[in-house]
Amino acid sequence: KNSVKAMEKELVTCSLQGKEKAALKRSQIFQIPGSKGLETKVIVVLGKAGMGKSILVQKICQDWSNGEFSQFEFVFWFDCKQISLPEKRYSLKDLLLEFFVKPQEGSKEIFEYILQNPAKVLLVFDGFEGLCDHENFPRCSASQPEKDLCSVKELLSGLIQKKILNGCTLLLTARPKDKVYQYVSKVDKTIEIVGFSTQQREVYITKYFKGLPYCDNALKLIKECEYLFSHCYSPVMCRFVCFLCETVLEMGDKSLPSTLTTVFLKFVQQKIIPMQTDVTAMQNQESLATLARIAWYLGEKHQSAMKSDLPSKEVKEFALKYGFFLPFAFPRHSDSEEEEFGSTFSDFVIQNFLGALHLMLAEEIKDKSLTKYLSFPSKKKKPYNWLDLLPRFLAGLLFLQDDPYFCSLSNKDVKQSTRKQNILLKCIRRLQINELCPERLLELLHCIYETQSDYLLQHVALRLKPDLSFLDIVLTPPDVHVLHSILKRSRKEFSLDLRNSSIDMQGLKDLVGLNNVASFRASLSDTVRLWKSLEQTKDYELLRASTEKFVLDPFKAKTMKDVSDLSDLVEMQEKMINCVQDASGCSSYEIPAIKIPAIKNLRKLEFALGPVHGLQGFLKLVEILAAFPSLQHLDLDALSENGIGDEGAKSLSEVFPTLTSLETLNLSQNKITDVGAEKLATALPFLSSLKTLSLYNNSICDFGAENLAKVLPAMTSLRVLEVQYNKITGVGAQQLTDSLRKCPHIKNLVMWNPTIPYGVLEHLQQLDSRISV
Repeated sequence: KNSVKAMEKELVTCSLQGKEKAALKRSQIFQIPGSKGLETKVIVVLGKAGMGKSILVQKICQDWSNGEFSQFEFVFWFDCKQISLPEKRYSLKDLLLEFFVKPQEGSKEIFEYILQNPAKVLLVFDGFEGLCDHENFPRCSASQPEKDLCSVKELLSGLIQKKILNGCTLLLTARPKDKVYQYVSKVDKTIEIVGFSTQQREVYITKYFKGLPYCDNALKLIKECEYLFSHCYSPVMCRFVCFLCETVLEMGDKSLPSTLTTVFLKFVQQKIIPMQTDVTAMQNQESLATLARIAWYLGEKHQSAMKSDLPSKEVKEFALKYGFFLPFAFPRHSDSEEEEFGSTFSDFVIQNFLGALHLMLAEEIKDKSLTKYLSFPSKKKKPYNWLDLLPRFLAGLLFLQDDPYFCSLSNKDVKQSTRKQNILLKCIRRLQINELCPERLLELLHCIYETQSDYLLQHVALRLKPDLSFLDIVLTPPDVHVLHSILKRSRKEFSLDLRNSSIDMQGLKDLVGLNNVASFRASLSDTVRLWKSLEQTKDYELLRASTEKFVLDPFKAKTMKDVSDLSDLVEMQEKMINCVQDASGCSSYEIPAIKIPAIKNLRKLEFALGPVHGLQGFLKLVEILAAFPSLQHLDLDALSENGIGDEGAKSLSEVFPTLTSLETLNLSQNKITDVGAEKLATALPFLSSLKTLSLYNNSICDFGAENLAKVLPAMTSLRVLEVQYNKITGVGAQQLTDSLRKCPHIKNLVMWNPTIPYGVLEHLQQLDSRISV
């Protein structure tokens, strides 16, 4: 039972990978087509830490206050980390009208109105992971959940279970790896915040420095440091980089740190150094070490906030003065109750950095135990690391022994630092790098990049396996940067699978442009968009190289978008073939007026759209089948049954003359009747290379079997025919058997049908041993 529960928890991890995606305007967030107006609606907003989830919900609240989202008369917004402390208990009325906002009068009437009009209420729980721990999410067991005192988890559970305020709208924000679906039985809409595009990064940086004398220099300086610029896809990282760039330019320097570790070490240094004297330096150092310890121990518990006060007045003043911590107030049940305060880290990245700093500074952390805090050594899948940037900062700090500021923080001699470095080196030397799963490999690459050790970078580059798959793994701009920088160091040739990785166009361009990337797979829409961009910028050399490297085979169409993307690829090819001279008059040699090899080399095509879009998608696919001259295997047998029916069979039969390389045609489980079988039979002889034809589990009767029997002698390449589980009787079976005598080339005829008497089938098998039951 426990293992089943554990498996379910793995399955319900929140992710949009594999789903069809579309850009969304803020005004569309609460639009849920086909939803029942009377039931609670649950909308989940996913995004990594620092992606702007909290900013989004604040903007939603601001828009509502300005008259937008008028379907809601009440909007309540809660920061989960501030209301998640287990000993605090509230009634729904306390939570809404005491904690969030306290009306001056009429609380009772307002609360009654809310209970009677739940559809007019929006409840926002920002940072849902703050309420999720290793325990099961409690069920709301209160007999009067609107009035009884409950923990926040129980109240939220009641809202989700529709026991409380059924009909309201819940908006939850969480990180992609948090198991939101474990606690939420039904999600009506999932939205993912993916961060800034390249253009948005430039706009943010330009606006940050607007009006300052070094505005143009700032953007240029940040873009020159490609690794830091890639991290600017995250809004919070972009803010940190801009702050540091501002400090650097004010001091007259002309370069930025090259890694995240040095950025944040510099950030801490710039926060503290300008205001400290020799008298306060030692005190600040001790306060920083205390904050680092708190960062680590809270992170261990998946928390960033604490109820208890900071250990001392000095530490509290230090944390608040330099912006490492922010205070917040807990709700009071009555005016006479004394107000309580808590503290929270001002930023998740700062908590990660300070956590890593603690592991370096703490005397109780033994050198040899450091490697267990890196997330790549173990082959087994261990629990997700909540402080996910900590391993990178730790690796970077291990190689900062020469940095004078870090040395002043650590008070440790060079021998100790070198010993810790050697422990990391040994750990990486022992790693079977070619056996790491994609997530762990990326984490390793980030950690190695943070060290900036030529030896380690080269060591990893030489041990990467030639076939690197990132299928269904989200590749962020920093992921692409570290992957690109390490691939560039290797002498091997690589094959990359980047499908469904959400890689941006610049990242795709950089990776496929590497000389030692011999082939790649990527989402068709991304690939076509890249080629169109290269065509517009007249980068014909990279256009030609990338078309030659692109691999399509085998291809599986699972959505209408897959079919549309494949159609766009064929259209792109036709355009390139016809493009002999462009408007500028450049020669045909400069424009790759050739077929895209991937289209020419496609041998296996699977179609699995299911019954809803099966016929519609297949009719669109048939229009482009002639573009694949090497197609050998066309498979329409899907678990969900495509149901192309007679119309699909007729449409396919019309293009048989163009499919001269087709060897295997699987039309099983597609609701084809005698009508479709007749259309297919008429055109089957055109398939001059066909070896296997499967029509298993359709609705073909004797008339269809008769038509197939007539054409079998003309299908000289056919070796296997499968017509089992149809509606053929002994009459049709006899006709197929008679035809089989004229077909010495056929090796196997599978035709067991429930409608053929067993004795008849057994007799026919005795007549011809090639008949299988």
